Amino acid sequence: MRKQFAIIGMGRFGSSIAKTLSQLGFEVMAIDFREETVQDISSIVTHAVQADSTDEEALRALGIRNFDVVVVAIGEDIQASILTTLILKEMGIPTVVVKAVNDLHGKVLKKIGADKVVYPERDMGQRVAHHLISSNIVDYIELSSDYSIVEIQASRQMIGKNLKELDIRAKYGCNVIAIKQNDKLIIPPSADETLRAQDILVIVGKNSNLQHFEVTFAE
Repeated sequence: MRKQFAIIGMGRFGSSIAKTLSQLGFEVMAIDFREETVQDISSIVTHAVQADSTDEEALRALGIRNFDVVVVAIGEDIQASILTTLILKEMGIPTVVVKAVNDLHGKVLKKIGADKVVYPERDMGQRVAHHLISSNIVDYIELSSDYSIVEIQASRQMIGKNLKELDIRAKYGCNVIAIKQNDKLIIPPSADETLRAQDILVIVGKNSNLQHFEVTFAE
């Protein structure tokens, strides 16, 4: 079953994550306290709701506990960000990812239980969205509007198989340009290279093809 995502805060960062996840075919609920912002995103995501995320009853009414991952992308209101994170963790949300505006904010978020803290000036919304899809994705670099490079750790479906068996180029239209094995980098990898548990594949391709590949091997 695919992960379900709720994104709280539809500023540039939050809306970027919401749009990317939606384009990848995931169910996304977008939450913001501004009605106009909710209307703007409503045609892109599965559900768009106007709500105060610091109101626990409002979040419960939205069924927030049914979501696998909640991203708190609240802007400059640090108090609202912290309170929302506390409420979500107390409600038992499996994974809470929170945007921090500075290092001190990030430290507080980690202390109160945030599972991952991101800094928008260092992490683009698109890159974060790809990390949310699969715990195997190590890095995502956009080369252009059409092409990207993704580093993905070998998933269970890949381990013990070689590149010839996986046939990534024929099935997904992507090319494995390197394999990282601990400190060793294999460029270019042989078709007979068998993948191990900690191997990282460096793959280049069209964004649409990479997205298909990521979702197929998401764990």
